[in-house]
Amino acid sequence: MSRAVAAALVVLWLALLAPAGPVAASRGGAGLAAPSGRASPAVVPDHYAWGRILAVLADEERELAGMRQVVQLLRVRVHSGPERGRVVEASHAAPAGVGVPRLQAGEAVVVVRTQDATGLAYFVVDRFRLPPLLAVFGLFLALAALFARTRGVTAVVGLGVTLLVLAGFIVPQILAGRPPLLVSLAGALLIACTSIYLAHGVSRRTTVALAGTLATLALAGGLAVVAVSLTRLFGLGSEEALYLQAPLEGLNLRGLLLGGIILGALGVLDDVTTSQAAAVAELARAAPHLSGSELVARGLAVGREHITALVNTLVLAYAGASFPLFLLFSVNREQPLWVILNGEFVAEEAVRTLVGSIALVVAVPITTVLAARWLRGDDAAGHP
Repeated sequence: MSRAVAAALVVLWLALLAPAGPVAASRGGAGLAAPSGRASPAVVPDHYAWGRILAVLADEERELAGMRQVVQLLRVRVHSGPERGRVVEASHAAPAGVGVPRLQAGEAVVVVRTQDATGLAYFVVDRFRLPPLLAVFGLFLALAALFARTRGVTAVVGLGVTLLVLAGFIVPQILAGRPPLLVSLAGALLIACTSIYLAHGVSRRTTVALAGTLATLALAGGLAVVAVSLTRLFGLGSEEALYLQAPLEGLNLRGLLLGGIILGALGVLDDVTTSQAAAVAELARAAPHLSGSELVARGLAVGREHITALVNTLVLAYAGASFPLFLLFSVNREQPLWVILNGEFVAEEAVRTLVGSIALVVAVPITTVLAARWLRGDDAAGHP
């Protein structure tokens, strides 16, 4: 069965990674360019580079657009792009009094060259953070290889495949006008099949975990459709969704919301299904005399502890991502709490959390039953 699944993955790759085709003009893709298809020759396109601040030439606070702003004039040496090595003067503005320190000499920054009414101008738009981010990522890779060894390396490869599917299949297909829900389902199937096998190896145990993941994902998808329909959500709960409506006219935001819920649920199912399949396999190996029903009962006892920990983890993960919003709710005295909770943004996050939590709960009995059926016996349990 494992070899058949592995062979099917090859076919799935070839089918799903087919060219998505150009973005239809009716979707607004062509609207990002000039009507003639060419930028005006009088307009110089923005160019981004990173550089390092040599000196702070001016630093003052001004009232801009009704807000108190810190305005700095900086001398910056450019370290990338065609202007590498050039020293320029760049402006930077940021809200005053928000706890963000002013830019100082020696800091690495992102510089944009643009054109304003007076000609070319340079602005510092952000601090340059990629080197420390890459260092942390390198630490992650090293620790994964050190402690998990070969499986850690293959798990990182699986992570790379996940990013490849997201960037190379799901996003282009949605931009090409495909239904976001169906595209997300296909992408989730591909991610689950490849990442689980890469991380845990091709075996009967892994195939059981994959089957549990896919069965639970199907139930979560159906539940998400029902929940979104009952709560009358249309995918308008975030600013990002509103921004997408202009360049991508006609984008199905509800489908995009459902696709996001499915991909989010998939992210937590892998841990539950693989752990549960492994627990049942080890029980079957240690006590081969156990009947199928006894194996299910003992597997569920292990799974209950896993459910308790992971549900709390999932809620905290969503709450942590939206922590500033919780603070905003606490200081909002203009609306009753029930009105705030009734808002589409909060309802979307609640549906995401609840669908993910329900998927976690049902994944345990589904995977346990499948594992007790397929991994019971000395031969099956002896092949992790």
